[in-house]
Amino acid sequence: MTQAAIVHDQYPDAHIRSILQQTRTIAIVGASANPARPSWIVIKYLKERDFDVIPVNPGLAGTEILGLPVYGTLADIPRPVDMVEIFRNSAAAGPIVDEALALDPLPKVIWMQLSVRDDEAAARAEAQGVTVVMNRCPKIEYGRLSGEIAWQGINSRVISAKKPTLAAKGFQKLTLGQGPYSGGRR
Repeated sequence: MTQAAIVHDQYPDAHIRSILQQTRTIAIVGASANPARPSWIVIKYLKERDFDVIPVNPGLAGTEILGLPVYGTLADIPRPVDMVEIFRNSAAAGPIVDEALALDPLPKVIWMQLSVRDDEAAARAEAQGVTVVMNRCPKIEYGRLSGEIAWQGINSRVISAKKPTLAAKGFQKLTLGQGPYSGGRR
């Protein structure tokens, strides 16, 4: 999907699927060490799906979340990231986008969590060739597109005859390559 064609009110499933399949390393800005917080749950979920998750939180820098080292800023991360996920409010999104745009190399994607939207920051990122997703959760989108979310009786808007498999850890999970739009995640 070309940058000019993106309408940030609705994203085609194929666009979201492509982003998730091509993403390996995700920096989560606003990561929490509290298991009751949504960011902790998302970190755990994405880590279990073999994403390289990097928590970012200046108040927790130098500690660990789920065994992952926490960095104070995006600039502190010692390797390139494919995606910067913003788990902060809309007012904080602009400065975080600017911090992401100062990285070298640039991330491929800036993803703003549910209820987080900053159209001006999105335009700045897209002007530099970075894909932007706003007001979406990668955990929810991954679960919906892989078919996992349908097991809980939630309408995923995706129809599939694929049979779930039992994971070694005792719970079922699918990958994007097992869902209705096969093709693998990597």
